[in-house]
Order: sequence, then C-alpha cells, then structure tokens
Amino acid sequence: MSRPQRIALVVQRYGPEVNGGAETAARAIAEHLATRLEVHVLTTCAVDYTTWANVYPAGTTQLNGVHLHRFPVDAARDWGRAQKETGRFLQQEHTLEDEIAWVRQAGPFATPLLQFIKRSATDFDAFIFFTYLYATTCLGLPLVAHKAILVPTAHDEPFLYMEIFRRLCRLPRHIIYLTHAEQELVQRITGNRAVPSSVLALGIDPPSQPRPERFRQKYQVQGDFLLYGGRISEAKNVPELLDYFQRYLASHPRPGQLILMGQSTIPLPTHPQIRAIGFVSEQDKQDALSAATLVVLPSLFESLSIIILEAWLASVPVLVNGRCEVTRQQCRLSNGGLYYTTYDEFVATLDRLLKAPALRAQLGQQGQQFVLQHYTWPIILDQYQNILHQLQSPN
Repeated sequence: MSRPQRIALVVQRYGPEVNGGAETAARAIAEHLATRLEVHVLTTCAVDYTTWANVYPAGTTQLNGVHLHRFPVDAARDWGRAQKETGRFLQQEHTLEDEIAWVRQAGPFATPLLQFIKRSATDFDAFIFFTYLYATTCLGLPLVAHKAILVPTAHDEPFLYMEIFRRLCRLPRHIIYLTHAEQELVQRITGNRAVPSSVLALGIDPPSQPRPERFRQKYQVQGDFLLYGGRISEAKNVPELLDYFQRYLASHPRPGQLILMGQSTIPLPTHPQIRAIGFVSEQDKQDALSAATLVVLPSLFESLSIIILEAWLASVPVLVNGRCEVTRQQCRLSNGGLYYTTYDEFVATLDRLLKAPALRAQLGQQGQQFVLQHYTWPIILDQYQNILHQLQSPN
C-alpha cells in the first residue's frame, strides 16, 4: 500500500490560544486534512502577533492528529516602534532590497524554520503557505515554490502593492483564494492570472448543542444584543463601531447591548450598553452566536470572515461594513445580511433589523443555506485533495 500524501502547512502562529482569523482557518484546514493525509504544521513559538515573543516551547509534538513543529523566532519586536517604522517605510520610495529588509524586521523571522523548509523540500509532497504578508511565507515559499500552494488571505492594503509580494504571488504552483473578491483583487494588483488558482474557503463545523439561555445566564444578558467576535482593535475598525453604536443609542434610546468577544488592544468606553467579555471558550462562543440578535462586523479588510459564516450556520443575520468588498459580496451572494457604508446607513440598517424579527429570521435562514451549500468539510477536503493531486503531475 502506498503511503498517504505528506503535506507541510506553514503558518506564522498556530494553536488554540491564537486569536486570528487566518490562523484559525489554517488550524481547521490542517486538522481536517489530517483525517485523510499526513499533515505537518511548521510554525513559530509565538502566540502574539504584535511582539512575536517566543511562548510555546520549540520542538515537535502532536495536536489533534497533526504533527506540529515549532521553531523559535530570532528576536521579538517592539510593536509601537514597528508601527512607526512601517508608516515611514510606506511613505518613502524604496527598493526591492528595502522591502526584503522590512519583511525580515516585520517578522516573524525564524531562521530555524526557514532552514527546516529548505532541507526538507524533498520530504513533503506539497507545502501549503498561509498568509502572504508574513516572513514565514514571503521568505519560505520561494525555497519550495515548485511544490507550493499559497493561501494569501489578502485584502486591499498597501503591502499587497509592494514588489516583493507581487513577485511572491507569481511563484506558487497553485493559489487558493478564500473568496472571489479576494481572487479578483490579487490578480488585478499582482498580475498573476497565469498562476492556476481556485476559490476555496473552509468548512464550518456545526455547533455542538448550543444553548442561548446558558450564555444569557452566565453573562447576565437580557433582551436584544449585537455580537462582535474577533480582535478588538483599530485594525478591525472597532473604534468606528463603538462610535456609531453610542451615537445610535443617543438618538434611538432603546434596550439592548453591544457585546464584544475577543482580545482588546484599545481603550473601551464606559457605557452600560457596551460590554467586552474577553476571549471566550468555543462553547461560550457558540452559545453567544445562538443567542445573538445579529452579528456585526465593522472591519474594512477581510479575505474571509469566519464569524459571519458561523453566525449564518446558527441562522443569525449579519450587519457588515459595505466598504469591505469581501463581506459585502458574501452578503449579496447569501442574502444573509445587510451592509452599511456611512453612519446614516448604519442607523437605517440596524433600526430595520432590530424592528423586524421576521426579516432577521429570513436572512438567517438564507445565510444558513448558503453555508451548507458552500462550506461543508467533505466538499472542501475533496477539492484540496484534487489540487494536491494536480501538483504531483509534471509542470
């Protein structure tokens, strides 16, 4: 009997404690592929993307059927200084050599990880690299480009226009985009239409017996509430959501809350109808989704939003920022939610959803059907295996 395909998945951070959409998607893909293939994850010892400080011990372990190889980051970074340096860098003219130096500094730069990729190139049938932006992908993929799959998780940001990343997106044997909007964006900016590609996201696991009343009791929640899940940061445009919601309440006094799940890196207002409950367990998250009146996503930059797919699977409608092409397109394709682009539109759409339970139910059901049609694991895994099989054929 021939051995199963041996796959290496390279990602900047990995583990149940890691709070990030791309990293969560990478872990889900790895664990589900491991039911069919021999999967090795190559990653760093970092948990926090702002510092890349080594937290996990280096070495090889197993986690949920995945062979996990952790390598130490060469040096942690100062987030505040790095942000200022990046701002100056983007505003100045720079060469390709300057961009390479910036990638090394932005990290996570892990020499042992890159060395392992180089010397194990023949040990794996394929390498899957998650997230174009980080050094693990940008410097690792060129070492094994002839058998590499890139999952860029890209959105419209200044970095994507840099020459180093435009070149990177022309190197792999195959690219997997999470949405059609991401595919259109990357191909337009990088001119890589000649690279074979697929639009293929991930499966969404059905919730395990969610109990909305358990969430309401545990967190003392009554009545309607909007739910946000993810990093509570400027990068996710949460300050705008907080501003919009407070202004909405001032002009439309009504019961209800905005509940924020996730790690916060910004100061939060002291307001009786705004609550941050921190990083929660998977069960608490599923209970919260099942209890929510609607899920709100203010982010301007997404390649795919897992939280809105999970909301739809729970038959909960969403309200997203229409300035994000990906989430706006997902709402249109699914008919599972509404979107806004200005404060006035936020008021109009939120008011409409809160006052119309029948509309919310209809949008939630349509969103659920969309997820069940496009985001089930058997479909996703079959397509991944087909792509991997194609990589085995000669160029």
